[in-house]
Amino acid sequence: MSAVTPVGLRFDHVSHGYDIGGALLPVLEDVSLDIAPGEFVALLGPSGCGKSTLLRLAAGLELPRAGEALAGGVPITGPGPERILVFQEATLFPWRTVRRNVEAGPEARGELAAKQARVDEALRLVGLEAFGAAFPHQLSGGMAQRAAIARALVNDPRLLLLDEPLGKLDSLTRLNLQKDLIRLWQDRGFTALLVTHDVEEALLLADRVVLFSPRPARIIEELRVDRPHPRRRDDPVLIALRTRLLASLGVLEDV
Repeated sequence: MSAVTPVGLRFDHVSHGYDIGGALLPVLEDVSLDIAPGEFVALLGPSGCGKSTLLRLAAGLELPRAGEALAGGVPITGPGPERILVFQEATLFPWRTVRRNVEAGPEARGELAAKQARVDEALRLVGLEAFGAAFPHQLSGGMAQRAAIARALVNDPRLLLLDEPLGKLDSLTRLNLQKDLIRLWQDRGFTALLVTHDVEEALLLADRVVLFSPRPARIIEELRVDRPHPRRRDDPVLIALRTRLLASLGVLEDV
């Protein structure tokens, strides 16, 4: 697979909420955020504050109640193959093999015959070339997420939206997939927006960490992580940034 042309993402004074029992539950409040083409940004904040909702707006699965979400300067009005969302759960079709799961996108667009080499390459990129005939129930959690990532990559996304895709994995598998995500991002060149509750993961992966308040989410801090990859957990700069973020989240005393 050749590198893609990444797309920038912009949220312009976005507010959103849900109708719960006839009353509006505010989730996002006046969020403005610019993500440059090819940038890797991580979103941090309390559970349930609205981070995943922001990803759904970027994916076009929902439209904001106020403000605007734009990809490449164009308003997002619905889903598109250039913007792919990878969920915390692998959400594979259990009745389809790994390969058939990866083929789902090209098949839906009537491009399956022309995309077989692309399917092969996506499986190779995530290390599942020997498991194409396996079914989801035969995979470990880490392998299932690799399959979900391959299903995303085969569509040549210009923006990859990651909703805690490593959150339910064991620590060793998680560490390995963190390395894989960085490798794929560097090789393919897509823009990445990651939701995570793991401060260390955000600092290891992202160019920039955006911190949200409790619901309704507002941006309360942004940190630039100006360190080369691969990053080390014992890097004094990362340790200092981790302490600062934990303090902002209320886990540590202010520093």
